[in-house]
Amino acid sequence: MEPLARLRWPVALSIVAALITIGMKSTAYALTGSVGLLTDALESVVNLLAAITAYFALWYASRPADPSHTYGHEKIEFLSSGLEGVLIVLAGFGAAGYGIRRLISPEPIEAIELGSGLALAASVVNFAVARVLLHHGRVHKSIVMEADGKHLMADVWTSVGVLLGLALVYLTGRTFFDSLLALAMGFHITWTGLGLIRRSFDGLMDHAIPLQERDRIREVIRTNLPAGATFHLLRTRLSGARRFVEFHLLVNGDVSVREGHRLATKLEAALEAAMPEVAVTIHVEPVDEQESWEPEYLRRLGEEPTPPTQPSQTP
Repeated sequence: MEPLARLRWPVALSIVAALITIGMKSTAYALTGSVGLLTDALESVVNLLAAITAYFALWYASRPADPSHTYGHEKIEFLSSGLEGVLIVLAGFGAAGYGIRRLISPEPIEAIELGSGLALAASVVNFAVARVLLHHGRVHKSIVMEADGKHLMADVWTSVGVLLGLALVYLTGRTFFDSLLALAMGFHITWTGLGLIRRSFDGLMDHAIPLQERDRIREVIRTNLPAGATFHLLRTRLSGARRFVEFHLLVNGDVSVREGHRLATKLEAALEAAMPEVAVTIHVEPVDEQESWEPEYLRRLGEEPTPPTQPSQTP
């Protein structure tokens, strides 16, 4: 889709940032021998792989629907963000592992001032790019862009922890602070990655959209319903940035097909105006027919069935 195609430039920016920070952090590690800076540099390599994956995912998700993918290709965003979550977890384990190794076998750290300056400059670059990614991810509801932004922010926090550890080493002369901070940041990174994996799993399992958005949908439908009409069996799901909404619209059984279609079209237009990137499917049924009411299915979705004798009551 066109909006997704336009979103690829921030991810391309993160690829460039990853290449720059890999060079800066690798140089800082070579100068100092700090295990914290080594884990920081390794995470930037992971950032590069994740950004390339995100760019591919946005490219693929922007393709229009086709006969083999009639609902579009957006769901690949969840797969991409899940992969990025796994990479973040691996980076976290790696950071923690190196921290433990250096606690057991400490090594001297040199040129702390210069190495710290390079690491600080790299973290500033990552922070600026992360803010761009998170902003566009929230505005366009792109989980893959949010994942890339959170990944970079995890890298920033890693750098902050590493710099704090180096500062303590510089002030006290005790190298174990470098290892302890690397270990702590490793656990923090792992927690961030696990959160992304959970969100991606929810998306791949057709998780319903957030409750606040569902309440907004119900409000829009009720506002546009004529007297005597109601609705039920509201179901929603996410697919990348798109929201899929479907429900049963119950109208007077004597209403013509043309009138029922006009009402459904009006509701679709109202929902699309209220929520961009929404795809609406409406099933029109006679409100006064027993077959229109499915008590067991309604209760399974958390709705109480409304008796046909009270057709004007909304769910």
